[in-house]
Amino acid sequence: MELSIEFLIVFSIIIFFSSLVHGSIGFGFPMIATPLLAMVTDMKTAILYIAIPTLLINLISIYSEGNFLQVIKKFYPLALIGMIGSAIGTQILIYSSSELFKLLLAFSIFLYLFIQKFKIQMHWIREKKIISMVVFGLFAGIIGGLTNVMASILIIYSLESKHTKKEVIQSTNLCFLFGKVIQIVLFTLHGSFNQELLTISFSSLVVVAVAMFIGLKVKDKIPQESYKKVVKIVLFLIACVLVFQTII
Repeated sequence: MELSIEFLIVFSIIIFFSSLVHGSIGFGFPMIATPLLAMVTDMKTAILYIAIPTLLINLISIYSEGNFLQVIKKFYPLALIGMIGSAIGTQILIYSSSELFKLLLAFSIFLYLFIQKFKIQMHWIREKKIISMVVFGLFAGIIGGLTNVMASILIIYSLESKHTKKEVIQSTNLCFLFGKVIQIVLFTLHGSFNQELLTISFSSLVVVAVAMFIGLKVKDKIPQESYKKVVKIVLFLIACVLVFQTII
């Protein structure tokens, strides 16, 4: 899609909706925004457009749950491992941009929905804490670098590690924050950002802030189960469209 008024309107709607969902349930911005944008552009461009807004969203999400410094102290090893994985995934994305990454993104979404549906249990994660942290952190980082979606992998790890809802939200956002920082650094060194893209990204921060504010306000008022069901249906439809776009 050429950069036009129509694209800016579509982009703003996607950013607002994704930020609203993220504010309401603690995660979901990249998982929703990336595939929606990937429908009208390629994967790399979609990730570039939402890289900077994602930083703000992650910071707001972590801070809004409280104990900011304690969260960093507890989860920074996982976040650092995820950062290494994100660097690897980003390098692959930079030099091997492919429509097949849309399939990988769709698979990541299906995996998340599958996990939520069947509540898969892997007891070895708690029994081998260091190994599981390295495996899941690295894998989540690589997937995140390639597709901008690492929540599905991290949620498995967090649930099996018996983290609280607050810890799931904070650890996931912290890992994505670290991964996004190294991704932005690598994209910058590669010259992927241009003035037009940066202007749109920074301008979208206003939309993000407003949507996150509304999302956080309604977080405890909307029946979470009903809300999550709607989000899951939307994600399923998005993943199906991405698969359809890739194979035809």
